[in-house]
Amino acid sequence: MSLLAARGASRIYRNGPAGRGGATALDQVSLDIAPGECVALLGRSGCGKSTLARLLAGLERPDAGEVRFAGRSLSTFGRADWRAFRCAVQLVFQDPVSAVNPRETVGQIIAEPLRHLRGLTGVAATGQIQALLRAVDLPADAMGRLPQQLSGGQLQRVCIARALAAQPQLLILDEAVSNLDLHLQIQMLDLFARLKRDRDVSYLFITHDLRLAERFCDRVLVMCDGRLVEETRVGGAFALTSPEGRALQDAILPAMPFRRARAG
Repeated sequence: MSLLAARGASRIYRNGPAGRGGATALDQVSLDIAPGECVALLGRSGCGKSTLARLLAGLERPDAGEVRFAGRSLSTFGRADWRAFRCAVQLVFQDPVSAVNPRETVGQIIAEPLRHLRGLTGVAATGQIQALLRAVDLPADAMGRLPQQLSGGQLQRVCIARALAAQPQLLILDEAVSNLDLHLQIQMLDLFARLKRDRDVSYLFITHDLRLAERFCDRVLVMCDGRLVEETRVGGAFALTSPEGRALQDAILPAMPFRRARAG
């Protein structure tokens, strides 16, 4: 059974009078994510990746089709079901600044899911916060800092720690490491790999960087204009074959582009 799935999911953003007209962000998208699997979703900006992420996380509802968790449609969920779903599926956004309350300290930001989703407060919550900060390579004294006192990369790691606080079964990472430098990207991928190994965490890794997908993921989906246009497994002589997939693969610079140009 799939852990999380979309079945014919479509999303239209209405912009005309009485809801007429609009832009189709997703057009009959179907996908499955199995327990313990890491799936990459590739595509250029504006192709519908973030819209799909919000639907899969239950933040928006599809205009057609459905999203299913552990075989059940989200449309049938009651209050207790939603609480369990919020623990199981966490979304980390691309822009960490808009994803946090600027008036809360790092400790308060990470404590929120601990309190609301796991019922942890006081000493128990503080211990968890400190462990989560260590996991994302932030110092213990970051607990008392405000978001504006952190770099963009540090704040993104706070958002990752907050998502991990819920002890999720699935992390949806919407360009979540794109603001980190190469060293921290590798460090975060190592952390995600450890969680995958130790806790059987699944991932939907939304990115435009094919190199990150190749390093970390089991399977790659390619999106173009609101549709999934290709699916392939990672490994061996990995190559994308759809026009959109080839365009993404061709956009990757070689390790030493200047040297290659001279050699040619």
